[in-house]
Amino acid sequence: MTTTSTTTGATRHAWLTLVAMTGSLSMIMLDQTVVTVALPTMTRELPLTASGQQWVVNAYVLAMAAMVALGGKLGAKIGPVTTFRLGVTVFFVASAFCGLAPAGSFGEEWMIIARAVQGVGAALMMPASATIVMDAFPVAVRGRAMAVYVGISQIFLAIGPLLGGALTEWVSWRAVFWLNVPVGLLALVLVARAKPDNMRRPSLRIQPVSAALMIAGLALSVYAIQQSSQWGWGSPATLGLLAVGVVITGFFVWTQTRSDEPLVDVRLFVRKAFSGNLVVLFAVQFGLLAIVLFSTLYVQDLLGYSPIMAGVAALPLIIPIAIGAQLAGRWYDRSGVRGPVLTGLLIATVGVVLWALSLSRLEYGIQVPGMIIAGLGLGLIFSPVNTDALGRVTAADRAQASGIVQTIRQLGGTLGVAIIGAVVLAREHTGTIAAHHSLNPKAEILYSSADAIAVGFYGAAIALVLAAIAGWFLLSRERITEDAAGAPPAV
Repeated sequence: MTTTSTTTGATRHAWLTLVAMTGSLSMIMLDQTVVTVALPTMTRELPLTASGQQWVVNAYVLAMAAMVALGGKLGAKIGPVTTFRLGVTVFFVASAFCGLAPAGSFGEEWMIIARAVQGVGAALMMPASATIVMDAFPVAVRGRAMAVYVGISQIFLAIGPLLGGALTEWVSWRAVFWLNVPVGLLALVLVARAKPDNMRRPSLRIQPVSAALMIAGLALSVYAIQQSSQWGWGSPATLGLLAVGVVITGFFVWTQTRSDEPLVDVRLFVRKAFSGNLVVLFAVQFGLLAIVLFSTLYVQDLLGYSPIMAGVAALPLIIPIAIGAQLAGRWYDRSGVRGPVLTGLLIATVGVVLWALSLSRLEYGIQVPGMIIAGLGLGLIFSPVNTDALGRVTAADRAQASGIVQTIRQLGGTLGVAIIGAVVLAREHTGTIAAHHSLNPKAEILYSSADAIAVGFYGAAIALVLAAIAGWFLLSRERITEDAAGAPPAV
């Protein structure tokens, strides 16, 4: 291994680059949750059908999950900066079209198509932005840089309901999308000023058949998972579509092992340290996205909070995530990935369990300690696993590795919402039936719903425990001190 920089500091251009990349990732994370609060108003004005409401959310996630690995490969071929600029432009133009969606018969189709294009833009931006940040900073301070990059984006993921509620209530639901236009333009200006490296490998070939197989396999699998809440996990439609998606994905992986120029270098998964970070990230995202979703529904549907107050209520989770991320970045720079991640998983598990235990009381105040503990633990996890995963590969493989990381992240969150959501809905349905036979059905329904959400939280806690077990055996004990010049270590 060789060192790319002998300094421990970073240039002014590197920090400008970080600001640009952090803003772009925050847009992507924000759009995963901000739209849900605006949906009721959008439904009345466009209007949207029940199926249309679901697809306004799902089209974005589906397109992003299916395309993000391809975005990583494209970043390696034409350069991460070029790919980032393309992704930002696609994203904010699609956002503007979302805000311009016409009322009437074509409004629903317009919005769904624009949301899917947004997802494509996000798929180009995400792996490229992480690669650009890693390349802009020397090894000694990458942990701190990635802590800002990942930590702030996680905050925007959580404050989506607050910002969406405020814009919808005080301005317009269309402002939720128009906000991305100035942010995207500012990101392009900052990148132009910072001039980050744009390492290209134009000789790389992207096989159209391989790309089609990957997109089809991932899209069908994610679609089946998303629709499972509507169709049921045991329905022929869910099982059939999921089976087709898995078979196509499996065939794609097989073709990659035999290809001299694979679209996705599956040999990266053989490296224990790289795969260990992916397993942890998948499991944590599996639990986190479900927690964010159901905690928002809990305070609005069961406690009667307005969308804005629901966002304020999330602050005891959001602020510790930001604090934990900054602590984790410095900890990672000093000692590597195991310390902050394993500690964070332990703390987050305790916090989620305490939070779950308090849900049945239907009182917000007693939930705050669990939220704070869970947020601090989660903040210790994300930036180290992202930084370490990308640090385990060579600079030439980093764009592709970043695409793989983001694909795993999307699949983990999507699967978590689907599975934990199915458990919560089944438990809620059983409780509602029993409540109708009680003396006070309305109160019993509230308590049964709270208990159902608590069961979902316990499911998220189990995912964190499994992540800790996997991390103990798979995460590297070796701290990265130099950039990989050839093949990265397998430890």
